[in-house]
Amino acid sequence: MRSLFHLAFHVTDLDAARRFYGGVLGCREGRSTDTWVDFDFFGHQLSLHRGEPFATTNTGRVGAHLVPMPHLGVVLELPDWQALAARLQAAGTAFVLPPGVRFENQPGEQWTMFFRDPSGNPIEVKGFRSLDSVYDH
Repeated sequence: MRSLFHLAFHVTDLDAARRFYGGVLGCREGRSTDTWVDFDFFGHQLSLHRGEPFATTNTGRVGAHLVPMPHLGVVLELPDWQALAARLQAAGTAFVLPPGVRFENQPGEQWTMFFRDPSGNPIEVKGFRSLDSVYDH
């Protein structure tokens, strides 16, 4: 079965969302109206609707750090993760958790970074040498 993940959530400013998701993250824009816009978020469909973003709290434990919950994210192969990290850094993105590696030389080794979109929605991007190792423990 082939499937795509779909997530719809609120942003406060569609133009700022377009600049961030399309310009900074490099996501292709899809359909839109004056109240929402779709993006191809690394192969999955995001529908961003104008409105009040969901509330988050820093209750997710990642190592010694507390990160925003809930959050959305994506898992990329390491070269794509590295390229995206460079794009975000070049754009001056303020990171909740800057790009770094966790579980180095262990099963589940992964690179991760947390940041927020212009409306404050938290995003985590993970990188793995192979997507086949995402569930290794």
